Amino acid sequence: MSNLHVVIIDAMNLIRRVHAAQPEGDAIDTTVNACIKTLNKIINHSQPSHIIAVFDHMGSDRGWRAEILPAYKQHRKPMPAVLEQGLDAIQDAFWQYGVDSLLSQGDEADDMIATLALKVAERQQDVTIVSTDKGYCQLLQPTVRIRDYFQQRWLDLAFVQAQFGVRPEQLCDFWGLAGISSSEVSGVPGIGPKTAASLLSDYATIDAVFAAEDLAPKWQKKLNGHYELAQRCKQVAQLKTDIPLGFNLQDIRFEPATEGQSS
Repeated sequence: MSNLHVVIIDAMNLIRRVHAAQPEGDAIDTTVNACIKTLNKIINHSQPSHIIAVFDHMGSDRGWRAEILPAYKQHRKPMPAVLEQGLDAIQDAFWQYGVDSLLSQGDEADDMIATLALKVAERQQDVTIVSTDKGYCQLLQPTVRIRDYFQQRWLDLAFVQAQFGVRPEQLCDFWGLAGISSSEVSGVPGIGPKTAASLLSDYATIDAVFAAEDLAPKWQKKLNGHYELAQRCKQVAQLKTDIPLGFNLQDIRFEPATEGQSS
């Protein structure tokens, strides 16, 4: 089996941050050029055999997570109009560089990225997800890594332990209890990150926490009546890994375009 290194770029996570760093009022061409420079640095650093940029769909539908938890990303700031209008130009520039784009159809890009990452990992091949989104940390395993390009760091086991105080496989239970403020996932009222980490250190899962008979009365009081909410928040935090992708690895083999290499 040949050694593969599949790099999956969380495209909107990257592009929105690149765009935000550009001088206000600049034309979309500036963002396109900045995105290509960023892409070049990512490729030089990671040396992929295969690469793809995964984009969220641009519709107003907030997807299956909002059906489970109506508040999910309810007040998320819309994409700047100039950026939305320039996405085709960015995708074209990526294509000319040798990087194909995958556009989600109703499913969030996160779930498509998770599905692809685990499909590759099942073949014992290496995957790097390029994103600042800590939600991908639930996928961590020896062949799956997450790279925060902007902070030039790996979101690895040590990062998860320092940031959350739990193991990667406990992260969805952690978010089920403590919530995710950036996505308007409430968690259990009155249960903060430190308490969630402490509870999961003792009981490992949400089910075990709620089933525990030796919990301190103050935690019992806060948890009482919130089991269903905690489970819904956990479900929303979990990445789907069974999304139909419609392509194979050969389709995303990286063959750099000549002009792309010189930019």
